[in-house]
Amino acid sequence: MRKAWSLPDMRSAWCLPAWSLLKLLVMLASLVPFFAPVAARAQGAAAPVVTIRDAETEAFLRAVAHPLFRAAGVDPALVRITLVQARPINAFVTTGNRMFINTGLIQQAEGVAELAGVLAHETGHIAGGHVARLPEEMRNAFLKSIGGMMLGLGAAVGGGRNVGGNAAGAVMLGSQSMAMGELYAFTRAQEQAADQAGVAYLDRLGWSSRGLVRLLGRMQDQELLAVGRQDPYFRTHPLSRDRLAFVTEHAARSRAGDAAYPPALEAGFRMVRAKLDGFIEAPLTTGRRYPDTDPAAAARYARAIAQYRSGRADLALQILAPLVRDQPGNPWLRELQGQILFEAGRPAEALVPLRDAARLAPAEALIRTALGRALLEAGDPASLRAAIGEFESSLRLERDNAFTWRQLGIAHGRLGEMPQADLALAEEAMLLGDFPGARMLARRAEETLPPGPPRLRAQDLREAAKRDNLTPEQRAQDDAMRRRQR
Repeated sequence: MRKAWSLPDMRSAWCLPAWSLLKLLVMLASLVPFFAPVAARAQGAAAPVVTIRDAETEAFLRAVAHPLFRAAGVDPALVRITLVQARPINAFVTTGNRMFINTGLIQQAEGVAELAGVLAHETGHIAGGHVARLPEEMRNAFLKSIGGMMLGLGAAVGGGRNVGGNAAGAVMLGSQSMAMGELYAFTRAQEQAADQAGVAYLDRLGWSSRGLVRLLGRMQDQELLAVGRQDPYFRTHPLSRDRLAFVTEHAARSRAGDAAYPPALEAGFRMVRAKLDGFIEAPLTTGRRYPDTDPAAAARYARAIAQYRSGRADLALQILAPLVRDQPGNPWLRELQGQILFEAGRPAEALVPLRDAARLAPAEALIRTALGRALLEAGDPASLRAAIGEFESSLRLERDNAFTWRQLGIAHGRLGEMPQADLALAEEAMLLGDFPGARMLARRAEETLPPGPPRLRAQDLREAAKRDNLTPEQRAQDDAMRRRQR
């Protein structure tokens, strides 16, 4: 499991408080001309958030989400799912068909049915094209609001502190209320449409929507505590009680209302939730939630991770060993064994479980990268050549992983293959927005590589990194990078 810095957090389509979103939508509407690809940002400061990469969790989320996408007529290959380390129950979509899922949604869900209900709702947003239409609606609301404010300011100048000044305040508030009211009507309609579409997708799969009923029931109390005094008109989503009533009625008359989810999904959910608890929560918290008296596989999994995070690698491996014997076809257990051994400074021992994991899950890019790293640390020429093969296999599966490009560059460098190392590091720099570095490395690779596809790729990178070929946002990144390098 790896963490990475991500883009600033974006608009929640699930549980962001309405008043915070009101303020943000006004701010974001003014930014649409400059940041149109981003639908919105989270409440409060736009601080970076941490995303998590984990092969097991991502494979499980695909197992739940991809059937929903297909039921909605959406190509799963066109949707990118990203896991965000955050405690609130939340999931949201942004422009470009990107779906973000908080770890808290999985950790606090009681079963796979609750997770599937939320993902079905978000799939409704994607299939309905809701996010693509939102920036235009935000801009329209902003312009109406600003127009009323300018009119109000003109009245204030003429009226001073008399009645005219009070009228100015009424004009400004009235214009903002009308503009945001129109936006709220738009977003509330989206939420209702996403609910209706989501339960329809669940029905098509024969999956019960009762999990969504349970989740909304738990959220209702929290929502009422936070915004119980608000006028229902000023809401970004329908009230949870309204949504709850709709989903409850649907579940009662649905043929799939009492249907069980596939056992593999239920088992996978329990293991992934335990894994996230083990890696994210304090080891003592994990120990309380999964006591030694609990013999379930998920509980043992969580306890092994807690011991590993506490620096007791041997004890963690001891707990994992019976799990591996019980589930010999589980690549994720072997991957974790390899990770523990590698990070304990035992890369040679990590090779056996990581090779097993790669054999059991050959299409998992993150596992191929992990195996490549262990081979890289072995250091001998044969292992370095094998590491390059693993990194290249990983990149064929997931070409935009900057970390893997860097590992590939290091492997080439240790073999003395500097042109290939420069090319790999140029790919990394391009993905990270280091355009000066990408230009320099691509030019150096182009000058020394023999004629052929790698040299042509170096030329493409050098051209793509030229300022004339960058977008305005990329030029701003380029300027910032140049300032840091001075």
